[in-house]
Amino acid sequence: MAPPNAPDQTCRYPLAGYDKLVFLENVVTNPNIRVGRYTYFDASGTPGERAADFERQNVLYHFDFIGDKLIIGAFCALGSGVRFMMHGANHSLGGVSTYPFAIFGHGWEKAGLPSGPYSDTVVGSDVWIGYGALILPGRRIGHGAVVGAGSVVTGDVPPYAVVGGNPARVIRERYSATDVARLLALSWWDWPIEKISRNVAGLAAGDIDALERAE
Repeated sequence: MAPPNAPDQTCRYPLAGYDKLVFLENVVTNPNIRVGRYTYFDASGTPGERAADFERQNVLYHFDFIGDKLIIGAFCALGSGVRFMMHGANHSLGGVSTYPFAIFGHGWEKAGLPSGPYSDTVVGSDVWIGYGALILPGRRIGHGAVVGAGSVVTGDVPPYAVVGGNPARVIRERYSATDVARLLALSWWDWPIEKISRNVAGLAAGDIDALERAE
């Protein structure tokens, strides 16, 4: 049951009568994909894309034998067409050929599979990833960051940075370094939902002083 004055975290489709937006933690079943509370995926902008099929259609080349994880924090907003490319997409560059002989068997398995470990792909909390963005394997996107529509994220994204382009580069910082440190110390996304509900106006307004006094 939802706490007073807050949406129901356990609801798959939190917007009544609208099945293009889901709270992801309620549709993801793969143990190698972890999603925080209230993070949503909105599939409204891509024909044929189904919000409930996120882990199949939006997380690519995610093979169990590789073992890499996709970890997404709380209160993130993922736009339609967002894709996470996992390490299974990569081919070894260490040999003469990049062809993946071993996966086809019938004697070719002796070529061997690439060995890990493989770094996880990690998205912090309160991150907005815009329409059609592509996140490459093993990237880390910091808390409060914004990834512009159509971006290709090939490197790590600092907290509270706005990035865009191919490859994605920092366009601007949302806050000063001092204020970023204050916001990271607050980590409001970890607050009890009752406290968040009492302070949603301050969160939307960007009053850091008020949030530091929040109860």
